[in-house]
Amino acid sequence: MILASPSELAMWLSLLTIIAYVIPALVADRMGPNLTRRYLWLAWLMHAFTLGLGLWGETPRFGFAPALSVTVWWVLTAYTVESQYFPKFKARWVMAALGSAAVALSWYFPGQPLQVSASIWLPLHWALGIASYGMFAAAVVHAALMTSAEIEIRKGNENQSGLPLLTLERLMFRFVLIGFILLTFTLIAGFVFGEQLYGAAGVHWKWDHKTVFSVLSWLTFGALLLGRHQFGWRGRRAVRVLYTGSAFLLFAYAGSRFVLEVILGRSL
Repeated sequence: MILASPSELAMWLSLLTIIAYVIPALVADRMGPNLTRRYLWLAWLMHAFTLGLGLWGETPRFGFAPALSVTVWWVLTAYTVESQYFPKFKARWVMAALGSAAVALSWYFPGQPLQVSASIWLPLHWALGIASYGMFAAAVVHAALMTSAEIEIRKGNENQSGLPLLTLERLMFRFVLIGFILLTFTLIAGFVFGEQLYGAAGVHWKWDHKTVFSVLSWLTFGALLLGRHQFGWRGRRAVRVLYTGSAFLLFAYAGSRFVLEVILGRSL
């Protein structure tokens, strides 16, 4: 889940991955839906290699950009799976833009060298957290597509997403639910294995910025799911709450690391 260190191999692999994302977006109409999906799968696989190169590279690194890259990779995973069940789902431009930007950003900002942790639970904690990032990001993408489709329909134009509004909304809440479950397990793991994660005896919970924003996002997403179940929240209200929770979650790690790494020029 960590992108490659700045090297010639990483640069060329990142460039090829960006090209693989852009091709199906530019010439999908000429290739046809089946070939387009194959190119997206190829880009998705190459993206995974760029992440793996960093994880098993000579100098493993991690930071805000690699975290965002893994998040986008999860979004693309969801899209490639969805495209098998919803062939009319048209979001290749969004996926190409997200994938290309994530790979380029992670190559340019590879993060800080990753220190080997003594805790065997840290990779599990990270994996759950990043997976929840991806699911909520997928929900945000569907919310944006749903909002765009609603605007087009009100203007009397055709829905360009290829899916009905109710289907987009149902998928959005499905990703929110999966992300909420993963985030819940992330917080539980952080509490149960707090002593091993923080390296301090008797410390089960550390109220730093990551914990505060993570808890705020958990409460926000929980309120969204409760509002959906009990009060039938939908449309703009649901989207606003989703965006608020996603902003909290973004600040929990990627946002704070961006400030530290790029603006302040230091690591945690």
